[in-house]
Amino acid sequence: MLYWAAVFLVISIVAALLGFTGIAGAAAAIAKILFGIFLVLFLLFLVIGWAGTRAIT
Repeated sequence: MLYWAAVFLVISIVAALLGFTGIAGAAAAIAKILFGIFLVLFLLFLVIGWAGTRAIT
C-alpha cells in the first residue's frame, strides 16, 4: 500500500510540473488517502504485535 501511495505521489508531482493541475490534485488526494490507511494499519498491527508478545511471556 505504501508503494501505491508513492506511485500516486510521483504521478502527482509529474502532472503538476507539466501543468495538469486537475490530475495532480486527484493523484495527491489518492496518495494522502492511501498513506493514511497505511499509517493506521501499521499502528494497528504494531499494537497487536506488542500485545501478543506481552501475553505470551
